[in-house]
Amino acid sequence: MRIALGCDHRGLKLKKVIMNFLTESGHDYQDLGCYGSDPVDYPDIAKQVAEVVVSGGFDHGILICGSGIGMSIAANKVRGIRAALCCDTLYAERARLHNDANILCLGGDTIKQALALDIVRIYLSTTFEGGRHLRRLEKIRSLEADYLDNR
Repeated sequence: MRIALGCDHRGLKLKKVIMNFLTESGHDYQDLGCYGSDPVDYPDIAKQVAEVVVSGGFDHGILICGSGIGMSIAANKVRGIRAALCCDTLYAERARLHNDANILCLGGDTIKQALALDIVRIYLSTTFEGGRHLRRLEKIRSLEADYLDNR
Protein backbone atom coordinates (compact mmCIF):
# COMPACT_ATOMS: atom_id res chain seq x y z
CA MET A 1 0.00 0.00 0.00
CA ARG A 2 1.31 3.47 -0.92
CA ILE A 3 0.71 6.15 1.68
CA ALA A 4 1.33 9.90 1.51
CA LEU A 5 2.26 11.41 4.88
CA GLY A 6 2.11 15.01 5.98
CA CYS A 7 2.15 17.04 9.17
CA ASP A 8 2.58 20.51 10.52
CA HIS A 9 5.09 21.31 13.23
CA ARG A 10 2.72 20.07 15.96
CA GLY A 11 2.44 16.64 14.33
CA LEU A 12 6.11 16.05 13.52
CA LYS A 13 6.89 13.80 16.49
CA LEU A 14 3.91 11.51 15.85
CA LYS A 15 4.62 11.42 12.11
CA LYS A 16 8.11 10.05 12.80
CA VAL A 17 6.63 7.29 14.98
CA ILE A 18 4.11 6.43 12.25
CA MET A 19 6.88 6.36 9.62
CA ASN A 20 8.73 3.73 11.67
CA PHE A 21 5.53 1.72 12.04
CA LEU A 22 4.84 1.88 8.29
CA THR A 23 8.36 0.73 7.49
CA GLU A 24 8.10 -2.18 9.93
CA SER A 25 4.69 -3.09 8.46
CA GLY A 26 6.02 -3.17 4.91
CA HIS A 27 4.07 -0.18 3.62
CA ASP A 28 5.55 2.16 1.05
CA TYR A 29 5.21 5.83 1.97
CA GLN A 30 6.33 9.26 0.98
CA ASP A 31 6.86 12.06 3.49
CA LEU A 32 5.52 15.32 2.05
CA GLY A 33 6.49 17.49 5.02
CA CYS A 34 6.95 19.24 7.24
CA TYR A 35 10.44 18.25 8.24
CA GLY A 36 11.31 20.49 11.18
CA SER A 37 9.90 22.25 14.21
CA ASP A 38 9.54 25.69 12.60
CA PRO A 39 5.86 26.67 12.32
CA VAL A 40 4.17 25.87 9.01
CA ASP A 41 0.63 26.34 7.76
CA TYR A 42 -1.26 23.04 7.83
CA PRO A 43 -3.50 23.84 4.81
CA ASP A 44 -0.43 23.78 2.55
CA ILE A 45 0.51 20.27 3.69
CA ALA A 46 -3.10 19.03 3.61
CA LYS A 47 -3.51 20.26 0.03
CA GLN A 48 -0.34 18.55 -1.11
CA VAL A 49 -1.26 15.19 0.44
CA ALA A 50 -4.88 15.38 -0.72
CA GLU A 51 -3.89 16.13 -4.29
CA VAL A 52 -1.52 13.16 -4.58
CA VAL A 53 -4.13 10.84 -3.06
CA VAL A 54 -6.96 12.00 -5.29
CA SER A 55 -4.70 11.77 -8.36
CA GLY A 56 -4.28 8.05 -7.69
CA GLY A 57 -0.56 8.18 -6.97
CA PHE A 58 -1.17 6.98 -3.42
CA ASP A 59 -3.75 4.64 -1.91
CA HIS A 60 -4.17 6.67 1.27
CA GLY A 61 -2.92 9.70 3.11
CA ILE A 62 -2.18 10.33 6.77
CA LEU A 63 -2.21 13.91 8.05
CA ILE A 64 -1.24 15.07 11.52
CA CYS A 65 -1.54 18.47 13.19
CA GLY A 66 -2.05 19.45 16.82
CA SER A 67 -5.68 18.35 17.03
CA GLY A 68 -6.22 16.83 13.57
CA ILE A 69 -9.16 19.17 13.05
CA GLY A 70 -7.44 21.69 10.80
CA MET A 71 -5.92 19.01 8.58
CA SER A 72 -9.27 17.27 8.15
CA ILE A 73 -11.07 20.51 7.29
CA ALA A 74 -8.41 21.54 4.78
CA ALA A 75 -8.05 18.11 3.13
CA ASN A 76 -11.80 17.77 2.70
CA LYS A 77 -11.82 20.88 0.51
CA VAL A 78 -10.13 18.86 -2.26
CA ARG A 79 -12.71 17.20 -4.50
CA GLY A 80 -12.71 13.43 -4.05
CA ILE A 81 -11.14 13.42 -0.61
CA ARG A 82 -12.85 11.81 2.34
CA ALA A 83 -10.59 12.72 5.25
CA ALA A 84 -11.59 11.39 8.66
CA LEU A 85 -10.34 12.63 12.01
CA CYS A 86 -10.04 9.50 14.14
CA CYS A 87 -9.60 9.59 17.89
CA ASP A 88 -9.99 5.87 18.56
CA THR A 89 -9.98 2.54 16.73
CA LEU A 90 -13.76 2.41 16.27
CA TYR A 91 -13.62 5.71 14.35
CA ALA A 92 -10.79 4.34 12.22
CA GLU A 93 -12.69 1.16 11.44
CA ARG A 94 -15.91 2.99 10.59
CA ALA A 95 -14.08 5.61 8.53
CA ARG A 96 -12.90 2.86 6.19
CA LEU A 97 -15.74 0.36 6.53
CA HIS A 98 -18.64 2.77 6.05
CA ASN A 99 -17.17 5.94 4.54
CA ASP A 100 -14.31 4.64 2.38
CA ALA A 101 -12.09 7.34 3.87
CA ASN A 102 -8.93 7.94 1.86
CA ILE A 103 -7.11 10.17 4.36
CA LEU A 104 -6.66 9.52 8.05
CA CYS A 105 -6.23 12.61 10.24
CA LEU A 106 -4.72 12.46 13.70
CA GLY A 107 -4.02 14.91 16.50
CA GLY A 108 -0.39 14.92 17.58
CA ASP A 109 -1.29 16.72 20.82
CA THR A 110 -4.45 14.78 21.59
CA ILE A 111 -3.71 11.05 21.46
CA LYS A 112 -0.97 8.86 22.85
CA GLN A 113 1.45 7.25 20.42
CA ALA A 114 0.35 3.67 21.17
CA LEU A 115 -3.27 4.53 20.43
CA ALA A 116 -2.27 6.41 17.27
CA LEU A 117 -0.45 3.32 16.00
CA ASP A 118 -3.50 1.15 16.75
CA ILE A 119 -5.65 3.64 14.83
CA VAL A 120 -3.28 3.56 11.85
CA ARG A 121 -3.18 -0.25 11.92
CA ILE A 122 -6.97 -0.57 11.99
CA TYR A 123 -7.44 2.14 9.36
CA LEU A 124 -5.01 0.51 6.93
CA SER A 125 -6.30 -3.03 7.47
CA THR A 126 -10.00 -2.27 7.08
CA THR A 127 -11.64 -2.32 3.67
CA PHE A 128 -14.76 -0.53 2.47
CA GLU A 129 -17.89 -2.59 3.01
CA GLY A 130 -19.82 -1.23 0.03
CA GLY A 131 -23.51 -2.16 -0.07
CA ARG A 132 -25.79 0.48 1.40
CA HIS A 133 -22.74 2.64 2.12
CA LEU A 134 -21.95 2.94 -1.60
CA ARG A 135 -25.29 4.67 -2.16
CA ARG A 136 -24.41 7.17 0.55
CA LEU A 137 -20.97 7.85 -0.92
CA GLU A 138 -22.60 8.54 -4.27
CA LYS A 139 -24.80 11.11 -2.56
CA ILE A 140 -21.72 12.75 -1.05
CA ARG A 141 -20.08 12.86 -4.50
CA SER A 142 -23.25 14.40 -5.91
CA LEU A 143 -23.29 17.08 -3.20
CA GLU A 144 -19.65 17.81 -3.89
CA ALA A 145 -20.20 18.05 -7.65
CA ASP A 146 -23.33 20.18 -7.32
CA TYR A 147 -21.59 22.66 -5.08
CA LEU A 148 -18.35 22.89 -7.02
CA ASP A 149 -19.96 22.90 -10.48
CA ASN A 150 -22.46 25.65 -9.62
CA ARG A 151 -20.01 28.21 -8.24
